[in-house]
Amino acid sequence: MTVTAIGRYEFKSRDRLENFHGNQVVYWHWEEHLMYCAALALPLPPSMPFRTVLTDILPGCYNLHPEWSRVEWDTVTWMLDQRPFKPVLDASLAANNIGHKSLLRFWTPGLHGIGGCAT
Repeated sequence: MTVTAIGRYEFKSRDRLENFHGNQVVYWHWEEHLMYCAALALPLPPSMPFRTVLTDILPGCYNLHPEWSRVEWDTVTWMLDQRPFKPVLDASLAANNIGHKSLLRFWTPGLHGIGGCAT
């Protein structure tokens, strides 16, 4: 079956930065933890310190997972937008080069999902 285009489809995206009232969308994915099937999309101010996300934001998102309380942040491996990343905890998201629609992936050594299901 052939498909014929009916013309150009032009529109202004609704997830543009200016639509988030000073916040930016940042995606967070806890790798190997299949209780969460996809990255979380969180609207966060660019001025928020990275450490605040770890201490005040992510626990409200992930604390139902039985391994969450065992995360040791000083051993976590990070990727930011497909490249290795080492966050400066007391610097802002913006200062850590985390922008609108950035994806942060993190691995927690020794924690591989409920009952080790990801190993």
